[in-house]
Amino acid sequence: MMARHPHAVPFSVMLAPERAASPAPCNDGEGSMSDRMVMVVDDDAFVRHGLEHLLAAEGYAVRAFADAADFLAQPAPPMPSCLILDMQMPQLDGMGVLQHMAARHLGLPVIFLTGHGSIPLSVAAMKAGANEFLTKPVDPDALLAAVDEALERDAARIAQRRDADELARRHAQLTPREREVFALAIGGLLNKQIADEMGISEIMAKVHKRNLMQKMQTRTLAELVRMAEKLGIESARRR
Repeated sequence: MMARHPHAVPFSVMLAPERAASPAPCNDGEGSMSDRMVMVVDDDAFVRHGLEHLLAAEGYAVRAFADAADFLAQPAPPMPSCLILDMQMPQLDGMGVLQHMAARHLGLPVIFLTGHGSIPLSVAAMKAGANEFLTKPVDPDALLAAVDEALERDAARIAQRRDADELARRHAQLTPREREVFALAIGGLLNKQIADEMGISEIMAKVHKRNLMQKMQTRTLAELVRMAEKLGIESARRR
């Protein structure tokens, strides 16, 4: 987690009063957080602008919305992102936003903020998929720590999705014969056994297997088996 520096925050309703005022930190070349986005949905302009100030001072890219519908109309950000979401809002409350996000398969980590926290409400929010549940007035360091954790979680999700897309791309390049060999090879069959199963020569089985390994960019059967698990491919026959 990056080191925290106190910032002047233009509101007291939202943040705990212990936060002392000082100038925003300058970028010293050690790296910027602007490649990570924090989205804020809160109908209270005072709170919303204060959050924007706090997050921007930490170097995050920030997008703020007064209305949940405006947020839901936006495409998912391509970079690691998270959402700070007010629980109590008119028209569509925080739990309603979570339901819409789930329907759209929008996997952004969510940090709930509420001025009327209760144990049943926090439990319901966490069960619905919230990453964190904080009550107002919230300590800025606690909020920023929750943002850091949420962004790390989303970065891991994006990396996992990118790896899955790359595997799918490689698999799509395989010929029908190579896919057949794939399903047989991960079952532990030797080249001769693969050839017998497919009704081809052992030489051709070796050629298909070599092409398969090249296209999948792997040299070992163990790695090919792991790829099959990620792709949801089951062995056609086990030795």
